[in-house]
Amino acid sequence: MTSNPAKKLTVLFATAALTIGLASPVFAQSGGGGPSTDGTPDATQSATTPKPKTTKADRKAARKQARAKKNAELKKLEDAGYQPSQNDPNYPTNLQNAQKKAGIGAGASQ
Repeated sequence: MTSNPAKKLTVLFATAALTIGLASPVFAQSGGGGPSTDGTPDATQSATTPKPKTTKADRKAARKQARAKKNAELKKLEDAGYQPSQNDPNYPTNLQNAQKKAGIGAGASQ
């Protein structure tokens, strides 16, 4: 059995092209987001205003405040007759009726 060198080269080049084609998206966006090494700001950083750093305590306080707001809204809905634990076939209608009674906006719905 003799081998054809042209056929081997074709397979080799096709394999190399496929490998390079699959690897290129991995490197397409490398270097974005972090500070540049030459000291100049990149597209995500502003040259005039530095981004304020939030501490862990600030983030924790913000989460606590958001949770309290969400729980207060849920309490108002429950007082207006909405039962979130109930498996209800009229779910959207019951929630919307409770929102109207409680005076709460529809949120992110259409």
